[in-house]
Amino acid sequence: MTSMEPEDTDTSIRSLNDINLQDLINKQHQQNIYSNPTPSLDLTSTSTSTTTPNNNNNNTNNNKLSSSSNNNNKSKHNNKDTTTKGKYSLNDFQILRTLGTGSFGRVHLTRSIHNGRFYAMKVLKKQRVVQMKQIEHTNDERRMLKLSQHPFIIRMWGTFQDCHNLFMIMDYIEGGELFSLLRKSQRFPIPVAKFYAAEVFLAIEYLHNLDIIYRDLKPENILLDKNGHIKLTDFGFAKEVQDVTYTLCGTPDYIAPEVVATKPYNKSVDWWSFGILIFEMLTGYTPFYDPTPMKTYENILNGSINYPDYLPPDILDLLQKLIVKDLSQRLGNLQNGSDDVKNHPWFKEVIWERLLSRDIETPYEPPITSGVGDTSQFDRYPEDKDLDYGITGVEDPYRDQFKDF
Repeated sequence: MTSMEPEDTDTSIRSLNDINLQDLINKQHQQNIYSNPTPSLDLTSTSTSTTTPNNNNNNTNNNKLSSSSNNNNKSKHNNKDTTTKGKYSLNDFQILRTLGTGSFGRVHLTRSIHNGRFYAMKVLKKQRVVQMKQIEHTNDERRMLKLSQHPFIIRMWGTFQDCHNLFMIMDYIEGGELFSLLRKSQRFPIPVAKFYAAEVFLAIEYLHNLDIIYRDLKPENILLDKNGHIKLTDFGFAKEVQDVTYTLCGTPDYIAPEVVATKPYNKSVDWWSFGILIFEMLTGYTPFYDPTPMKTYENILNGSINYPDYLPPDILDLLQKLIVKDLSQRLGNLQNGSDDVKNHPWFKEVIWERLLSRDIETPYEPPITSGVGDTSQFDRYPEDKDLDYGITGVEDPYRDQFKDF
């Protein structure tokens, strides 16, 4: 396996800002990146979160919503696969430590015994996936990742399975979550938020060109690589949709009103979430948050936002055109598509070609040592001494549910 990341570039200027966040943010420790999908949450459920926007910790409620989809569109990418199926096995990797845990399994830092490179190995327990009715989302995650090759999207190299588990081998992204960086900063300076938003835009635009709706955009799903560029991860709710879909899924603070209202929806939901992301990066909280999910959904459907006085007019204009219920007014969903977002005055100084080639210096570089499996940006988790990995030759009632693995 060889790296598909662009080579490091020696840049001498900052296109978007002249702010060094290294002085602003101390070394941080991250939580549960490459996150597994959390249990489904019914719309009438009560939140367990006790946080409020005032303490800048409103995104700790990671409950997601899920129901069945009625979308049966045929894919136009049937023959495209950038990953390998069943080529790897546990014998190809040394498991070093746990990077995160979730409802369905855990993520490990591993090292290839062949090339010495470090990888993240996501392990999902089949029985839990089936019990939580996440078969479709799990297969979609593999399928969407296999279609994607982009500088700002995590690379999945291959998958395999044993009698009890599903395994996904992905790049190890050392820098941790944008979420943790944002919480340490409370809110980002405008040029910093613009830099991250512009890279996220390119990732979303790329996915939409593949007819993929991401459906779970939030700071927890944006990783930072060794140089501080973003990597979009966790494709558990991504889906190829050529027209519309009906699946109820997402993270409460970020889901669009048409999803809450159980109406058919399209790629426009990602542009709504993109607006929420920019709002949160600039303010430190999300605009519709409430400790109770039902109230959050009511706030989303109501659509009323109190914008802070410190947001300048160009940002207000962009947010008001992204976080808008009327789909005939929402940027990204109009005749010019994503170009309306790209050409908005707030992004006027962005040199998109240089940004895509990673030829713009990042505002923050994670304090890590590259190439040695540095895990300083990750919390410590208790290691499971009785991992049921690699078991074969026993009954496996779920293998046919995950044929692509």
